[in-house]
Amino acid sequence: MAPGQKYGHLSAMGPEFAPFKPISDAFAAKLWDRPLKHTRAMLKMPLPFPDFVPKADEFQITERTVPVRDGTEIGIKIYSSKAKGKADAGGAVLFYVMHGGGWVVGSHGIEEVMNRYVARDNGAVVVSVDYRLAPEFRYPYAVNDSFDVLLWCKNNAKELGINSERIIVGGSSAGGNLAAVMALKARNEKITGIIGQILNIPATCHPDFYPAEKYELGSWEQNKDASGLSGMRMQYFWDQYTPEPTREEYASPLLAKSLEGLPPALIQVAGLDPLRDEALAYADALQAAGVQVTVQVYPGLPHGFGAMMMLETASKRYQSANVNWIRYITDSIASSKL
Repeated sequence: MAPGQKYGHLSAMGPEFAPFKPISDAFAAKLWDRPLKHTRAMLKMPLPFPDFVPKADEFQITERTVPVRDGTEIGIKIYSSKAKGKADAGGAVLFYVMHGGGWVVGSHGIEEVMNRYVARDNGAVVVSVDYRLAPEFRYPYAVNDSFDVLLWCKNNAKELGINSERIIVGGSSAGGNLAAVMALKARNEKITGIIGQILNIPATCHPDFYPAEKYELGSWEQNKDASGLSGMRMQYFWDQYTPEPTREEYASPLLAKSLEGLPPALIQVAGLDPLRDEALAYADALQAAGVQVTVQVYPGLPHGFGAMMMLETASKRYQSANVNWIRYITDSIASSKL
């Protein structure tokens, strides 16, 4: 098989997305054809959700700030279900979320749908962190902010109503990158309690350092003009985040010297995404290191499809995969304690 062809079939546009591609392209053009401050403002605007998304009144939602290592107060958003269950027992799983947006744009709202599903259907306490953004705050600010807030959550488990030894880290795109890094950093610094990682459509390696001799990399070319995220836009994000990139595992987790001992992972992958092949490469690398990995691939769908509410079938499947995997991990741990 020729290089770049192993996963090329996944780029064939899916029938559910095809009718909406013009809408997606028009929105992307409107989003990026303006100064960065306006793009950020647009992405913070609240959007109406369809009926199948859990309603805000089903949750206790709190926003507050917590301090990080340089004294800055970082915003967090806490979701907990109003339904009686694990959360009321003060021992709920913490789902700790880092949002997508290329480390450059985005806030809590990027992962709002996923956060609501997990809080409601898993009885988890969800904490979303509003880490500081590049280019004003370049690597490693996002990593350090996210890790410091994670430690704050562990240290304030009673206040949050969580079990500090039952934490799942998660995110999408740049947030998936940060979630993978949180798992790595916690292992390296001997921080206990990370029982799983959800890496949705993740960026796992700077393109300058991608080990193409070991892993497939056709998606950057095959999907260079894709909706949702183009290759040019992803390169822009990397340039803002790491303008002078180096081979650091906390920027490019695929380059980590060892992935052994990391917690189980769910990796969701979009076929029509420049990041497709590096997500699959990270899944292969984790599995080679003995890590339990569940991979869910969505052929013909673009980066960020899980937040495209017009793609009801695909979006529901994506959200259900998160919920079901968390349930599987927590049930497995509970069974092992019997």
